[in-house]
Amino acid sequence: MSKKRQLTRFDRVGAPGALITTFRQDYPDGFFFDEHYHDRDQIIFACQGVMTVETPQGMWVLPTSRALWIPSGMPHAVRMAGAVSLRTLYLRPKLVRGLPRACAVMNISPLLKELILYTCQFEVLNNRTQARRHLIGVILDLLVSSPAVPLQLPRPVDPRSLKVADFLYSDPGSSVPTDEICSRAGACKRTIERLFQQDTRMTLGRWRQQLRLMHSMRLLAQGMKINAVALEAGYGSPSAFILMFKSALGTTPGQYFQEAQANNLE
Repeated sequence: MSKKRQLTRFDRVGAPGALITTFRQDYPDGFFFDEHYHDRDQIIFACQGVMTVETPQGMWVLPTSRALWIPSGMPHAVRMAGAVSLRTLYLRPKLVRGLPRACAVMNISPLLKELILYTCQFEVLNNRTQARRHLIGVILDLLVSSPAVPLQLPRPVDPRSLKVADFLYSDPGSSVPTDEICSRAGACKRTIERLFQQDTRMTLGRWRQQLRLMHSMRLLAQGMKINAVALEAGYGSPSAFILMFKSALGTTPGQYFQEAQANNLE
């Protein structure tokens, strides 16, 4: 996560005067957009597959029931896990009022999903007709009212906590004891715990669990079996992994991806 960043690319989007510009495209597993930013606010959503979005502030993993709000000017990179059907809305800055000027994951309700899919049939949306004004209004209302969810991995700031994060990021399922990882970073576990709480507002244990969850979601999207994912993500047994997944997302891994696939076929 602390790797040297290449020059961030400016990606201009949006037709002049358009309130909303859309983009839809299918991508293979592993496809990567290098770091870039837009002059418009963005809702990035996949109706199939899992995306990982990285910014200087942290990392977000987006299954099919989640979208990421990315304000204009925010550098971000995107990696696909599994075959991904990307659907994006680019909104004129300040068109959506009430959302933060920072990235935020939001739940995508069935209604909002259908509206995004419908809107992406058009290249642009303006308010020149009553029907389009109503459509834009409903989309904006739903975006503002969509509950945010904590499917995020904040990036630590202190060099010592960042070394720990980088080690775990490179090997989410590592069995190296936490004390040893902290010692390698040049501080005791107690100090690293304090730094993580200070930098990320998460305990080190919670941060590590969130990392493992995100890693497992990418592996599942790539077609790996649950037993193999559990071991790769550092869990002692498939049952422990399933329990963690259900606690975080409200359903088992198998049910989650079966439901996502069924929704995509509707």
